[in-house]
Amino acid sequence: MNSPASPELHSPPGEAAARGRLALTVGLLLPVAAGALNVFAFAPFKWWPLQIVALAWLFHCVLARPQASVRGHFLRGWLYGFGWSAAGVHWLYISMHDYGGMPGWMAALAVGLLALYLGLYAGAATALAGWLRNRWSSSPLLLALFMLPALWTLSEWLRGWVFTGFPWLISGYAHTVGPLAGFAPVGGVYLVGWVAALIAGSLALLWMGLCRKGVAGTGQRIVLPLCAAALLCAGGVALRLAKWTAPQGQPITVRLLQGNIPQEMKFSNDALVSTLGMYEQMISAAPADLIATPETAIPLLPQQLPPDYLERIARFAQLSGSHLALGIPLSDGPQQYANSVLGFGPGVGSALMPYRYDKHHLVPFGEFIPPGFRWFVDLMHIPLGDMTRGAPVQSPMGVKDQWILPNICYEDLFGEEIAGQLRDAYRAGQPQASVLLNLSNIAWFGNSVALPQHLQISQMRTLETGRPMLRATNTGATAVILPGGATSELPPYTRGVLAGQVQGYGGQTPYILLGNKLIVGIALLMLLLAWGRNKAARIRH
Repeated sequence: MNSPASPELHSPPGEAAARGRLALTVGLLLPVAAGALNVFAFAPFKWWPLQIVALAWLFHCVLARPQASVRGHFLRGWLYGFGWSAAGVHWLYISMHDYGGMPGWMAALAVGLLALYLGLYAGAATALAGWLRNRWSSSPLLLALFMLPALWTLSEWLRGWVFTGFPWLISGYAHTVGPLAGFAPVGGVYLVGWVAALIAGSLALLWMGLCRKGVAGTGQRIVLPLCAAALLCAGGVALRLAKWTAPQGQPITVRLLQGNIPQEMKFSNDALVSTLGMYEQMISAAPADLIATPETAIPLLPQQLPPDYLERIARFAQLSGSHLALGIPLSDGPQQYANSVLGFGPGVGSALMPYRYDKHHLVPFGEFIPPGFRWFVDLMHIPLGDMTRGAPVQSPMGVKDQWILPNICYEDLFGEEIAGQLRDAYRAGQPQASVLLNLSNIAWFGNSVALPQHLQISQMRTLETGRPMLRATNTGATAVILPGGATSELPPYTRGVLAGQVQGYGGQTPYILLGNKLIVGIALLMLLLAWGRNKAARIRH
């Protein structure tokens, strides 16, 4: 007598196919959603543990699927990275569509393609981890604590410089607050991201251990991961107590201007006269040791300004004893435009030979046109879309006892370049900046999370260098960030002046001296140790 068949054997083919499609859909959407959750780990939300938990989920997927194909690991990591990037930089749509005049569908497609590209780095990390695991027959412990964190860190480092780099919202930026911030002056944002990945690997091991039945190996499966995560957090807290830099010279008074010029009006002929008058009035309203305007606060070349406009500003600086950092485009010849800072001071010759800083790290498509993409930029109506680069190393601007090193907008994403300028000055015995100054115009991205995200990036630079960062922006976030993390700022989307007193700092953090060499070396060493451990295990067997 035949036993009754199970209901699954009699499921209609259509129902089985529907379940298969549902499983496939969930399998594709889950990593996208897990990646998108990362946006809440960064400013303005700053729920930093989410970044670690979400990454632990991705690492667990690699750990728990030893038989999965390299293609499967790549797809999951790619989708995770896509969700992270799409949620994190969706505001690029505003600049391309609302202000650049690009059709909505094309702007959305461009953001999606960028997110897909950025996701490739995460996909490459998980795929390579899966491939090496099978090739080396690695244990879960080596995979979670040696290989995955190292590969994840190298992928983020590569993302920071390949094709000029786009390291916005890489892992470490989530930890400007919290216990891991203490690692920033040691090895920069990538070291912070590596430590976060180590904790994520520990949590993935813990998750895997809790899912297993039986009590054998409980210490290694549960206690060891918990201890590793706790020790890493404790190490970060202890490092916050270290004083890598010290006050230098006398404090200076600063006035940081926030004009709040709507982006659609910034280059309007009707608004230019009022913009010029407004900034002249804001500059000359009161003296200060340093007065800073936003990026391209003066949106015209000097030869396009009223004949005595810059002379009046320079005269105010001279008579009031003030130093002025003025954001303005400059031209050194036909079709040669630079996004620059002009510095006027009390010296008699300052008006004739002002300080000058030219932006070095330009924004692709906004400030320079990659080969073959002229058609894309022509779809946007962005003035001065192709600029010349400044020198990689430029001298700081002297303000009384302090030396001010400007960077313009996007440049403060690249901590290794700022640290490199400080390092080169130190090794050459030249004046080393004691205060960093960022001039930005984030109005291109409207009322979006781009503003607090950019502020958080500047906060990471203060942690890495042990120096204050001043920010003068058009719509926000205009702020003073101190080395200890304290921040004062103007409300965004308002016109105003942030006035205060700032103490400069001197000295060298390990990150200034070593840059990214330390974390790249650590990541490669972890992979080498994993390879050596597996080779030794094969010899013994």
